[in-house]
Amino acid sequence: MNPGTQDWTPTILGGNNRRPSKASMNQAARDGKIETEKKYGAGGNKKGSDANMAKLDAETEDFHHKKVSTSMAQDIQKARLSKKMTQAQLAQRINEKPQIINDYEAGRAIPNQQVSHRARGPALGCGSLCEY
Repeated sequence: MNPGTQDWTPTILGGNNRRPSKASMNQAARDGKIETEKKYGAGGNKKGSDANMAKLDAETEDFHHKKVSTSMAQDIQKARLSKKMTQAQLAQRINEKPQIINDYEAGRAIPNQQVSHRARGPALGCGSLCEY
């Protein structure tokens, strides 16, 4: 083909795009024209090996966050009630959301030293309660 000319031969799209038959594939494999290689773990939809399942069953560690103790929750509540404050008022005084105070008093909160100190400390004038 000359680089200065165009190729005017027709290109046929969608012609014989069929997959080879199983018989022709088997014949090509017997003749050595096709190489196959087994991939590690290919096609295996196993849920997990027995060794991994045994490790999981033997696991005894508890994966939970530490929660506020009930005594701390009661101390915050008692100090707040002794000052005749609502949870919302205490939250506003220590610059936190009311839900945070609610979680602390219900024992659901994950302890945060700064929040617990402010909730039990100078905002309520708790004195001995600040010694946690």
